[in-house]
Amino acid sequence: MERQLVTQLDQPVKMLGDKAPKHTVWHCPVRAAPEDPILTDAQWAAIARRIVWPPPASPPTATRKPAAGWPSVTPTTTSTSPPPSYAKTAAVPGGTTTNAPSRTRQARQIEADFGLRQLKRGVGTAAKRHTSKEHFKAKRQGQDATSREILRQRVRRAVAAAASETEFFAFLEATGVNVRPKRASSGDVTGYSIALPGDVNQHGDPVWFSGSTLAGDLSLPKIRERLATTSPEPVATPQGNLWHQASAATERIPHHLVYSDEHIAQGQLAALGAALDLLPVTAPSAVKGELERAAAAFERATRSRITADHNSARTLRRSLQTIWCSPSPDGDGSGLAMLIDAALTAAAFAMHWHRTRLHAQQEAAAQQALAHLHTAYGQIAGPALSNLARRAPTPQTQHRYAQHLHQAVPEHAERILNDPAWNALTTVLAQAEGAGHNAATILDQALGQRTLDDAHSPARALTWRIRRLGERHAPSPRAQAAKARTTRPTRRLARPEESRSFNTFTSHSASRRRGR
Repeated sequence: MERQLVTQLDQPVKMLGDKAPKHTVWHCPVRAAPEDPILTDAQWAAIARRIVWPPPASPPTATRKPAAGWPSVTPTTTSTSPPPSYAKTAAVPGGTTTNAPSRTRQARQIEADFGLRQLKRGVGTAAKRHTSKEHFKAKRQGQDATSREILRQRVRRAVAAAASETEFFAFLEATGVNVRPKRASSGDVTGYSIALPGDVNQHGDPVWFSGSTLAGDLSLPKIRERLATTSPEPVATPQGNLWHQASAATERIPHHLVYSDEHIAQGQLAALGAALDLLPVTAPSAVKGELERAAAAFERATRSRITADHNSARTLRRSLQTIWCSPSPDGDGSGLAMLIDAALTAAAFAMHWHRTRLHAQQEAAAQQALAHLHTAYGQIAGPALSNLARRAPTPQTQHRYAQHLHQAVPEHAERILNDPAWNALTTVLAQAEGAGHNAATILDQALGQRTLDDAHSPARALTWRIRRLGERHAPSPRAQAAKARTTRPTRRLARPEESRSFNTFTSHSASRRRGR
């Protein structure tokens, strides 16, 4: 395969005949990141030699002359310019140089040796990056993103929103992009290309991008695989609350990442990415930007070489699709806050899941998405909790809830009682009692869903859990009494991550996570 590619690339040169150059020229620009330390000329020279002759190759000696000369050029810089680049040009007869994998490994080692920003190792599943030509074209047109990036986001959003192939193409066209189906001789659609209106080449023709050039999982065959597991019928939701349904499905993602097989886990990550793609459409304008950045970052964390079982995440996808198509009432913002709260936990577990599989780029993407989700959560949760706190029950009722807290979780009781979200928590407990639930029982259930050890705001975390539990049909008094006699509250989410290594991970990422 590689030899065929080389032959094809060499054909234009060979067609020149006698005028063809005898040697090929290899250009290798090397540049430090803006935040990297300024390197001396001697350090740059050492880096240049290591890249031109990475081990096991070695520089020429007195008894072994180089195959060709190579100049190493450093552009002139000022105190305000970015760190310099070394442009090394190696003219090598026959087009042979040290192999690319060896040079890539050497670049990673150079980063470590010189204290430079270390790039994450990939697994070959990332979306294709925009070219420098596309980047500068976007700058000239005053766009923050290239056409490729804009189209990728719109396709991902259309895939997340659609329940059928017809809907997918309809949603794409509704976003204002030009769609051109690719048809076989039989007339069947086998692919598609899209273009942004006004994005033309030097000849004035539209610049088309096929789905597969935007990302590997956006080709039509891959999209069809995902749509095949999405039922066109709306999902049944308790009391019609789609936000609670989506939040409950998102809360189950950490369990799947820990206990389910890798195919189901990968399907859950893809569904979480689709949910984040749709959230900005349904969110208030104040948080749209952060949610869009979270979705763009997490996009990289949704792909790996593991085949996804999309069928395992039908409920999450369909509930978000229904919210998108016919927005479910969320007057006080609590529905969105609950969903983002659940997404924060899911993203944290996604980061750990990728870390244990050495998916460095996906891990970094999940961590970046976590930061944006945390910011968005703070913006949306504050007003929602304040609204709940204004409806807090009487001091006598609050005292009764506090007594049960001291009995159920003495190690966390004072933190919860001193939490600014305590009044909001008592409001939802009183609402659950009004719906027929036993306050002590439902509080025990909320405490048993997940540990509070790593929660910045334990009262806030419990508020959303009880809000969801309170929406469920309340059991009869006899059933409540029987359950109280035969069960004990469990205050843990049994996971392998309860080891010291996971506690370290959650503590390390706590500053980027929710202020629950």
